[in-house]
Amino acid sequence: MTGQPPLLLSCRGLTVSYGKMAAVRGVDLDIRQGEVVTIVGPNGAGKTSLLSALMGLLPCTGAVSYFGGAAGAPPPVETLVAQGVALIPETRELFGPMSVEDNLRLGAFDRWRRGARDLDAMLADVYATFPRLGERRRQEAGTLSGGERQMLAMGRALMGRPRLLMMDEPSLGLAPLIIKEIFRLIASLRERNVAILLVEQNARAALRIADHGYVMETGEFVLQGPTADLIRNDRVIETYLGIAGAEPPPDGR
Repeated sequence: MTGQPPLLLSCRGLTVSYGKMAAVRGVDLDIRQGEVVTIVGPNGAGKTSLLSALMGLLPCTGAVSYFGGAAGAPPPVETLVAQGVALIPETRELFGPMSVEDNLRLGAFDRWRRGARDLDAMLADVYATFPRLGERRRQEAGTLSGGERQMLAMGRALMGRPRLLMMDEPSLGLAPLIIKEIFRLIASLRERNVAILLVEQNARAALRIADHGYVMETGEFVLQGPTADLIRNDRVIETYLGIAGAEPPPDGR
């Protein structure tokens, strides 16, 4: 279809198995530039296994294409990072004894190794996006609050200038007001033309900021479509949203 943003990730028939048990079965998925795509579903549905496979961290079968390249098995994680793919895992994986700023600088290490010398400008950009990180730049990462740690994980990923950012359960363990702020920041990344693949159990929050959604259960996608449709789907409302989910999402989405 003409007029659409370029396709950054496309997978067909992706399957992830642990021994004889398939955690992900026959998944088809597309993500375009500047698009927020969410995968919602219960714990144990296979969402994290899917992200890990797409990041080259788990073996899988099926065909995956990144940035319009040839379809096949995902390349090694270091190749994906160099191409502009980043993953923020559920555990955030920060270096607790190191300062906020040193954690951020590590996020740009691969770019620095390949000759980029704009780290100070990138730091200024991250601090403008996350002012709280600028206030705590000398503070040890391990002393931050849960919301601040999630902001640091997002900022560190942005230091690598990703074209595709995958996030696993960014709202996990956070207070409601902090969740609202984190999702506002995720939505703002559209302005950078960053594509977001968001795995989230908080279906209400995820569907309200995403453009397209997939509902995953027992390793398979059972529903998919524009989030404006999914948020009004009877099955989604009953299983994931409750009666309040029937309200239209903000901004017409």
